[in-house]
Amino acid sequence: MKNISLDKKTILITGGTGSFGKKFIRTVLERYKIKKIIVFSRDELKQSEMYNDLAKHKEKIRFFIGDVRDLQRIKLALREVDIVVHAAALKQVPSAEYNPFEVIKTNVIGTQNVIDAIIDSDVERAIALSTDKAAAPINIYGASKLAADKLFISTNNYSKKKFSVVRYGNVMMSRGSVIPLFLEQSKTGVINITDERMTRFSITIDEGVNFVINCLTTMWGGELFVPKISSYKIVDVARAISADCKIKIIGLRPGEKIHEEMITVSDSVNTLEFKDYYVIMPSTIEFMSWKLPDFIKNSGKSPAKLCTENFSYNSLNNKDFLKVNELRELIKRQQ
Repeated sequence: MKNISLDKKTILITGGTGSFGKKFIRTVLERYKIKKIIVFSRDELKQSEMYNDLAKHKEKIRFFIGDVRDLQRIKLALREVDIVVHAAALKQVPSAEYNPFEVIKTNVIGTQNVIDAIIDSDVERAIALSTDKAAAPINIYGASKLAADKLFISTNNYSKKKFSVVRYGNVMMSRGSVIPLFLEQSKTGVINITDERMTRFSITIDEGVNFVINCLTTMWGGELFVPKISSYKIVDVARAISADCKIKIIGLRPGEKIHEEMITVSDSVNTLEFKDYYVIMPSTIEFMSWKLPDFIKNSGKSPAKLCTENFSYNSLNNKDFLKVNELRELIKRQQ
């Protein structure tokens, strides 16, 4: 299956005014000769600010106020669109635990609305952003994203359009990252940590955007892509921000894990390893229009291999851990 270029394509991104969306849009506008990019989101203020920031690209960018909960609005926005990046979601874990059905409305029902609208459109392919919290979820955010992932992948069973998912860890300096919070707390001389054992996956916004673009241009439809990325210890993040601050342990928040996971042991039986990433294959692959041996041979620059039995990929057993000095330099570059 041939790779595609984003040149001359019209792209719509849901949740386009978020941390990922802003960087993705700027990168695509500067790197490709796209036909048009449509920003679909609820916040008119953020859209206005983005319009001002990207004024030199105003001929190629359009803003569409809408909510993924509104199927008819999505259908209208998808007219003459070639590619969809689905990034809209409710993501704050404590808030989600307190408002669970609101999370379901956006992350699950909203995702199904996006799927239904794509099926009734001229869109060729779509990719959804997931989270490490969707693997063996213990909170409603993770559970809702796992459901959304399953909805997206399963659409390949009955549609000729291509649907895939990208799953990765915490984006450094994003709104959901702990780093901006620690930077603010460091001014008081005390940084609050929920559990000193805690580890997390880490990816920069540039790495996340580049990975999504690569997956978008190479996907066959049905893959759940997982990048090979670094982990860090939360206490090391605090030390990187300030070696002099006191660390106060305050206990786990509702729905919070000590370690995050991106590929479970159960997933590993359907997981392929490439040089820089993994692909979790759908359990319903027999219903899809392409065959696994062809994918293993032709989907990457080097052939894939099946993961070993009982393999798992989590932030504790990861082979690549960032040291305090590496974290300090990364944080400085991202500010």
